[in-house]
Amino acid sequence: MYPPKILTLLFFLPLTYSSSRLTMNKSFALNAELGTIWRNNPSLLHNISPDDNFSLRIILPKEAFMTSVNSYYNSIPSFACGFFCAGAVSTCDDYIFSVLFVSVYSFHAEVYFHSPEVVWSANRDHPVKENASVQLTELGDLVLYDADGTQVWSTNTTEMSVVAMNLTRTGNLVLLNHVNTEIWRSFDHPTDTLVTGQVLQVGQKLMASTSMENRASGIFYLTVLPDGMYAFAGTDTPLAYYQSPTGGTVMTNKSAYVALKDGSLEVFTCFRDTEAPDYQIQLPRDNDGPVFVRLEFDGHLRLYQMPNNSWASSDVFDITDPCDYPLACGGYGICSNGQCSCPDAAIGQSGLFELIDQRELNRGCSPIVSLSCDSAQKPRLLSLPNITRFSGVYNWTTSEEQCKLSCLNACSCKASFFQQYDTSTGFCFVASDMFSMISVNAQSYSSNFSSLAFVKVGARHKSVLSKGKTAIVTVVASSLIASVIGAVLVVLRRKRGGPLEYEDIINQLPGLPTRFSFLKLKSATGDFSTKIGSGGSGSVFEGQIGDMHVAVKRLDGMSQGEMEFLAEVQTIGTINHVHLVRLIGFCAEKSHRLLVYEYMPNGSLDRWIFEKHQEAPLDWKTRLRIIADVAKGLAYLHSDCRQTIAHLDIKPQNILLDEQFTAKVSDFGLAKLIDREQSSVMTRLRGTPGYLAPEWLTSVINEKVDVYSFGIVITEIICGRRNLDYSQPEERLHLVSVLQDKAKNDQLLDLIDPRSTDMQYHLDEVSRMMNLAMWCLQVDSRRRPSMTEAVKILDGTMDVETELDLDLVNLELMVANRAVRGNIAATLQIDSILSGPR
Repeated sequence: MYPPKILTLLFFLPLTYSSSRLTMNKSFALNAELGTIWRNNPSLLHNISPDDNFSLRIILPKEAFMTSVNSYYNSIPSFACGFFCAGAVSTCDDYIFSVLFVSVYSFHAEVYFHSPEVVWSANRDHPVKENASVQLTELGDLVLYDADGTQVWSTNTTEMSVVAMNLTRTGNLVLLNHVNTEIWRSFDHPTDTLVTGQVLQVGQKLMASTSMENRASGIFYLTVLPDGMYAFAGTDTPLAYYQSPTGGTVMTNKSAYVALKDGSLEVFTCFRDTEAPDYQIQLPRDNDGPVFVRLEFDGHLRLYQMPNNSWASSDVFDITDPCDYPLACGGYGICSNGQCSCPDAAIGQSGLFELIDQRELNRGCSPIVSLSCDSAQKPRLLSLPNITRFSGVYNWTTSEEQCKLSCLNACSCKASFFQQYDTSTGFCFVASDMFSMISVNAQSYSSNFSSLAFVKVGARHKSVLSKGKTAIVTVVASSLIASVIGAVLVVLRRKRGGPLEYEDIINQLPGLPTRFSFLKLKSATGDFSTKIGSGGSGSVFEGQIGDMHVAVKRLDGMSQGEMEFLAEVQTIGTINHVHLVRLIGFCAEKSHRLLVYEYMPNGSLDRWIFEKHQEAPLDWKTRLRIIADVAKGLAYLHSDCRQTIAHLDIKPQNILLDEQFTAKVSDFGLAKLIDREQSSVMTRLRGTPGYLAPEWLTSVINEKVDVYSFGIVITEIICGRRNLDYSQPEERLHLVSVLQDKAKNDQLLDLIDPRSTDMQYHLDEVSRMMNLAMWCLQVDSRRRPSMTEAVKILDGTMDVETELDLDLVNLELMVANRAVRGNIAATLQIDSILSGPR
């Protein structure tokens, strides 16, 4: 694998300053009491110079700020709180409520301050306008309202006995109770910056801005995990591009933290007799001015040192490789020893890419011919030797040719990266987002090492003249084709006596299940009166059609076209297996899309294993039968259909139980068809956090992702809890991590559901099922069994594999699961919406 990257850190002193005169009035205060209201307008202390490139209205400066206002030729950087807008004073219209560093000095009875540095903001993703307001309500809640009265942000502290607000000397905006205890702290809600004295705890993160001009949350973040400090790129499937070199472990420690102390960034992961950090990044101190650390919009972490007087000099200290962060040279740029170039220029070609900014090479490159899935011209790949990317994740093993084809055949792919260490083993990564690429020195590796990038480029026209000719021909041809089509339609309509209808298409499609009218299903469900479930794509209602008890799913927010919906109904309608929920019929009428399924009276499995049912918990015999039923249903999908069908969302909510507790797999909304000759396919991330296999991080998957999810479900059935349970203590939050720890210490039976009484009488079977689960949970998908093999194990005709890798936890997958949990409630980037009852 490519060696781990080191995060670049720049120690930065502000290079330029702009000054502004301040005005003062009675709104100026050091703290605030309940009922105080501040309006975002010039009634607040503010800058008035039209030459400023910012607008600042201050509500809470501290004592040091006041001292510098009243001092002659004195500049002491201090904290202030107020409304900030990055733009000319005359045109500013998007303000964020912020805590800032402000350097203030007076000259000839006038007061000036340097360009402020925002270190915390409440509403970075939702700026407010002129005359917005901040209120410390009588109930003790700090609330931000926009000018139209819309509530934008709140501390939600109405029940916490807040009596006052203050801004501490360290820049911590706090709400206090009557004994001055801090009830709410801005330090506990970091944005992109840490100031001296602030601590970043496990699970908290710094989120970079979108760009230098846009302070909204971007795609890079830095966080603390139990084994150290990490930086990640991406939001849906984050990839680590930095890890602090510390000695903590994921399994044992929940008290890791990062702190900015005395001019150094310190990482703590282990309890020791001394207070020495595991890792420390020291700032070369040229003065005693305050410091803060910020994760920049390009993924670069920088330590800033503010000057301790108005005339401090500026220095920049670069202590690591300037190529080791995702946008060192912008999108598509290649970084080599800190120098940036475009992909074609790196291999002596031209005409394929152009610099975004000729004066700033680190802004990146853009393709001259844009890529389009609809283009008649097929794209090609530009091969770049000795090139890699910021992340060392290459966990798809394949050949160089297959790595190239995987990108060419996937519209979303922009480049693929291939590394080979010997003549037999190669690793591929397919990228749909283009960050900077990095030039590597192949001579520092073995003679068999190679690192290649294949960048997708669009097909070019030969000349401007040919473009013009092509355009003319295209216009003429388009007109001719349109005329022919129009004539054909006229003839067809005359023969049929009316226009062609969508109904005609439906009637000619073979293999569709029964079609119902919308009024029929509306009547069958009593006008959709009895709701029995819901999912990411719609709601499920109980219904009766004749003597048939049914579940009707009404799909919401249709993203498919009519033909795509019908094709999917046609495919799923042909599946018939005792352990798959049966699709009885459908409705496709105007904007209505409904699916009719067989009714499953005992609902979904999660009702029976995650919380105590009104009856007794499931006995071991029933749990074991459910495991076997699910295995048989998946084996049918994977092996017995014309095409392999990967379900992609196996979880207890999608396993339904009939009156005899026979289990049936439901919800094929995310399913992917895989041709038999294909060993894998590339697809966007689908599924549910907690059930995603590690290979989803590469977007190249096969049916083995279902095997991994099946292993999670077995573990949950035996343990009686969810894989990701955020009500658990930190060390038990992730069930697979606990399973890994127990397996290594030969304590697997400690995990048995404590509510079950009879599992203790079947310990051999329980242990066997746990071993099957761990076989299914192997990080390397090639080491997992097929579902057909799982069925044989459950039937007793095959033994469980005993030589297992007990390192079951994939750290990047854990972080991805946590990231998506906060952003997407149920499923991720759904390609299709056909869905069974949940």
